[in-house]
Amino acid sequence: MAAKDLRINELIRVREVRLIDEAGEQLGVVPTNQALAQAKEKGLDLVEVSPNANPPVCKLIDYGKYKFETEKKNRESKKKQKQVKLKEIRMQPKIESHDLAFKTKHILEFLEEGNKVKVTIRFRGRELAHTEIGRDVLLKVLENLGEETHSVDRAPTMEGRFMYMLLSPKSKK
Repeated sequence: MAAKDLRINELIRVREVRLIDEAGEQLGVVPTNQALAQAKEKGLDLVEVSPNANPPVCKLIDYGKYKFETEKKNRESKKKQKQVKLKEIRMQPKIESHDLAFKTKHILEFLEEGNKVKVTIRFRGRELAHTEIGRDVLLKVLENLGEETHSVDRAPTMEGRFMYMLLSPKSKK
């Protein structure tokens, strides 16, 4: 729950709350007005940290400091996340072996960066009658990549005039 969704002080409208003091010790179930009085006496805020509990759990804390700490934690967790991008490599069924090797090298680089790769083959005109040639090209790409670099998310699939497959990098665990 985000810090801005929490109810504090007079916004808490229940009869009694389970109170936790600033040291983290439980003070038991007390009437809300008594908990508010304790908060004012200590110069702190009464913050509802678990509104769905029965009775709701409230803490005696400095709300500004609490809000700052939770935002800091959120920023840290966002830093640790890695965005996975989807890269696309397009080819034609009549691709030359050198071009295929070159594109395979690019696919390998994308996978090493941790990105997913969509390998697409575009069929034009009469090429649509021979989709097996496109499937062979995609299988040759898989063969050139080797097994340890990737996992196949979606096997070669036709969609309109395109045949594609999705590859994702193998996790480094």
